[in-house]
Amino acid sequence: MAPVTDHCSFSSFSKCLTRHLNLSLQADFSSRVLRGRVALTVEVLEDKFSSLTLDTKDLKIFKVSANGQAAKFELGAQHGFKGSPLEITLPFELSRGQHVIVEVEYETSPSASALQWLSPAQTAGKKHPYLFSQCQATHCRTMVPCQDTPSVKHTYYAQVSVPKELIAVMSAVRDGQEADPTDSSRVIYRFRQPVPMPSYLIALVVGALESREIGPRSRVWSEKEHVDQGAFEFTETETMLKTAESLAGPYVWGQYDLLVLPPSFPYGGMENPCLTFVTPTLLAGDRSLSNVIAHEISHSWTGNLVTNKTWEHFWLNEGHTVYLERMIGRAMEGEQFRQFKAIGGLKELQEAVHQFGANNAATNLVVNLEGVNPDECFSCVPYEKGFALLYHLEELMGGPEVFMGFVKSYIQMFAYSSVTTEQWKDYLFTYFKDKVDILNKVDWNGWMYTPGMPPFKPQYDTTLADACNALAQRWTKAKDADLSGFSEADIKQLSSHQLIEFLALLLLQDPLPTSHVKRMQEVYKFNSINNSEIRCRWLRLCVKSEWEDAVPLALKMATEQGRMKFTRPLFRDVYNFAKFRDEAVKVFKEHRNEMHSVTAMLVAKDLKVDQSTGL
Repeated sequence: MAPVTDHCSFSSFSKCLTRHLNLSLQADFSSRVLRGRVALTVEVLEDKFSSLTLDTKDLKIFKVSANGQAAKFELGAQHGFKGSPLEITLPFELSRGQHVIVEVEYETSPSASALQWLSPAQTAGKKHPYLFSQCQATHCRTMVPCQDTPSVKHTYYAQVSVPKELIAVMSAVRDGQEADPTDSSRVIYRFRQPVPMPSYLIALVVGALESREIGPRSRVWSEKEHVDQGAFEFTETETMLKTAESLAGPYVWGQYDLLVLPPSFPYGGMENPCLTFVTPTLLAGDRSLSNVIAHEISHSWTGNLVTNKTWEHFWLNEGHTVYLERMIGRAMEGEQFRQFKAIGGLKELQEAVHQFGANNAATNLVVNLEGVNPDECFSCVPYEKGFALLYHLEELMGGPEVFMGFVKSYIQMFAYSSVTTEQWKDYLFTYFKDKVDILNKVDWNGWMYTPGMPPFKPQYDTTLADACNALAQRWTKAKDADLSGFSEADIKQLSSHQLIEFLALLLLQDPLPTSHVKRMQEVYKFNSINNSEIRCRWLRLCVKSEWEDAVPLALKMATEQGRMKFTRPLFRDVYNFAKFRDEAVKVFKEHRNEMHSVTAMLVAKDLKVDQSTGL
């Protein structure tokens, strides 16, 4: 095979590979920096090897050594999103197969994109500061000088010094703690990750954390305000893990913990090994949003164990993970549930393609990232277009059991390594060698390298969606005189997933008259539902229908949590309700300091607030 180029990395992974990282860090909350050192154990892949390149961004480099001897180093020119290459010249020459330990002493920047330093006001407890990292896709280089490419996998050890009133956890197995011998006000936490993994999965959290056991290999971590809720919400974790193992093979990471982040965390979840990060908006009180956990658990096999070789092949991570997540749902809830979730996914894909534009190359399954920041391409396309391809192949190859056999075999074949779409496709043809004639008829170019919707639209079972469609149509067509015909019995048989779909359908229509949403509240009592997915859609529907009573509730939801999926549309809808435009801006300004910096920047854009002056 031709050597793989990673357009998002400067690192010289064709010349050498990092096999292990040893991190020693100190978290300084007053300066908002991590300082310390990393020792990289590097394996040489060529003869006459004397230099290597690491990825860095916004790092201060103080000193570099190789096997204990001083090494020359130089930071190259700053590139927009890739950062600066760290060029290291060794004081000796090595040959293929030899190893060298390269140690770098450094400090991060207060504005490092991987690190979010939260003030006490941004936490649930409001008393202590908090730090969390988010390295996917190319942000690890702002926290650690490394070969920041998913092509390279390594184990890691870490020791992290933090103020003694705080606790540190990482995407690794906890390995004890001790007083910091250099500072009696601090404590050192130790970690080890014996399973090779890419740099984007290195994760660190420091905060006033507590934990509760929820299974034989799982704990929930959080500030104390959310820890018991989390323990209740995620009790199905072990069942999901066992179901995933029955489908995909043994779980190799040992521990599977969940960490509920402060309300300002702007995303749904992140699959860091041994420690999945989740938003507190999953705490519905009825375990109805736990399918997000099934997705993150699935990443333990597809993404973390078998990884996309570069971000061009991101669909290999996400398409297979959605497929496995829905197979877990099938095992636990039935085939109709899987089909229903696939219908919702197809609708999300249609919205994303519409938003990008049907001819936009960002809607390709395999994208070209030459000169492109992978964060700018992020959408549901690799998730849902990837799932649609795998579902299409499932139907062609003989059904879910047959195709899941391939997925399990693919995981076993490529475990602990990184793969390209070509390698995946070659293995598909090898595994189904007696069905090559069918595979040859698939429009591979249409699926992989053509923008827009897939060349083939799957036909899903609409059993669970039919009731949502029928009820939405009743409300859309109803005149004021018909409203007495609605009752709580309409939704008695609907699951929370169906209620989400019902409200999502109404949001796609013209706004309902205010009389309709008032009646809906009378009979369905949506205001008393805690499920964040239902609540957000319901409040948006009310604001779009210009029911003034809903505006304070919408602004409350927009500010008491910071998940961008909810906060941005709620603020936008209130802003578009002309009578409350000034109120939306006023409430945003009052709360912007509690928001994650990315969330605050994007809401400011949505509300046309000048970010330089705050006006």
